[in-house]
Amino acid sequence: MSVREIPMYIDGQPVQSQSQEWRDVVNPATQEVVARVPFCTAEEVEQAVASAKEAFKTWRKVPLGKRMRIMLKLQALIRDNTEELAALITEEHGKTLPDAAGEVGRGLEVVEHACSITSLQLGELAENAASEVDVYTLNQPLGVGAGITAFNFPIMLPCFMFPLAIATGNTFVLKPSEQDPSSTIRLVELAHEAGIPAGVLNVVHGGPDVANQIADHSDIKALSFIGSSHVGSLLYNRSAAAGKRMQSMMGAKNHCVVMPDANRSQAINNLLGSAFGAAGQRCMANSVVVLVGEAREWLDDIVDGARNMKVGPGTQRDADLGPLVSPQAKERVERLIATGEKEGAKLLVDGRGCQVEGYPDGNFVGPTLFSEVTPEMTIYREEVFGPVLCVLSVDTLDEAIEFINANPNGNGTSIFTNSGWVARRFETDIDVGQVGINVPIPVPVAYFSFTGSRGSKLGDLGPNGKQAIAFWTQTKTVTARWFEPENVSSGINSTISLS
Repeated sequence: MSVREIPMYIDGQPVQSQSQEWRDVVNPATQEVVARVPFCTAEEVEQAVASAKEAFKTWRKVPLGKRMRIMLKLQALIRDNTEELAALITEEHGKTLPDAAGEVGRGLEVVEHACSITSLQLGELAENAASEVDVYTLNQPLGVGAGITAFNFPIMLPCFMFPLAIATGNTFVLKPSEQDPSSTIRLVELAHEAGIPAGVLNVVHGGPDVANQIADHSDIKALSFIGSSHVGSLLYNRSAAAGKRMQSMMGAKNHCVVMPDANRSQAINNLLGSAFGAAGQRCMANSVVVLVGEAREWLDDIVDGARNMKVGPGTQRDADLGPLVSPQAKERVERLIATGEKEGAKLLVDGRGCQVEGYPDGNFVGPTLFSEVTPEMTIYREEVFGPVLCVLSVDTLDEAIEFINANPNGNGTSIFTNSGWVARRFETDIDVGQVGINVPIPVPVAYFSFTGSRGSKLGDLGPNGKQAIAFWTQTKTVTARWFEPENVSSGINSTISLS
């Protein structure tokens, strides 16, 4: 197999980097090198930003209807190329093909939402707010926007950023993860095929140096980040110091509450899929299950379900989970499992040493399940980002709510119950930004905003929905009075009155 050389995208064209630093992109199921990605030079990042800045002069004035038609074309192209995009995700990330296709579908939702830009970007008007004075608002683009994405969703996360940013009239510089960039580049190619003009959407690659340059750059007016809490906090502070608007979606420790009145098989299947799907490499994975009251008796069924899940390469369509993204990720997860044992958690299912026939070099870790976990333990405090589920038991719903609210993160939580009263009580009292009721991964549809909270988010506005429109635009208020041509002034008004 030939090894792809991942290009940058600058001024509407794929561009070969002149960097001396390149990294291998590896198939996590085989360790085969499938691509090479550059760590772009500072000069190349400057070129991308300059291209976006120049393109903004004309793109901001493109009619809303034309921007809408480009988004309509893009959504059609993504739909037609779902299979190809999913295959690229699986090859470099490792998630199963059905999961990868599902990711493309969730990204497509955002593009479909951007097709409504003609109504999303409307301002407000008050006629005769004062005598013959009209006041109205304009929601105008900021300028050059930027996005930095994590490896775990190489299609969905870029779609959380650039479609609405450019639909609202901004131009964009995207830095995808260096671990699995091919599907992102293919998405950008489709965007240009849809009619996005040169310079409106640019792509650079790299590590911390490139990310810091983006955060510091005075010509970039807003930055969207999705990734780890450590990196997200650093970039948020750098962006703030540079006077930049910033949204930072960061780490999580999500909980799933199971009430004894829930549908038993549905609850168990859903929590297992949430915890172990994509090998646990989701910021919205429910990595902690809280069994309430008699639901603690379901533990044996949860254990059996975890043991029966099938591990395999992402191309094996009946596999429930694929490999972790890298050998380093595998080593970290297995080290955390060992730490859990050492700190006293009861290891009921051990996914270490997982062997998949025909794939001896894959980064496989099987479903792993701990019980008797306490809040002080490392496996509870840290985001494992692997197929590791912690099980806790409490007596009442009040205890479950109190326990979850004590965790510093607030990305998402779920409850399984057949009681409307219990569900409403939970959604009211829980201090977490996104709640699922009989839904294991409560990422809302794209015309609602992603609303993670507390330690999982920095910045007031999240991706998608109305918040994204507000994030990528600035409000200009106009107060206007028009005089008749022959109107004679009645005198000087030295007050602030508009009457």
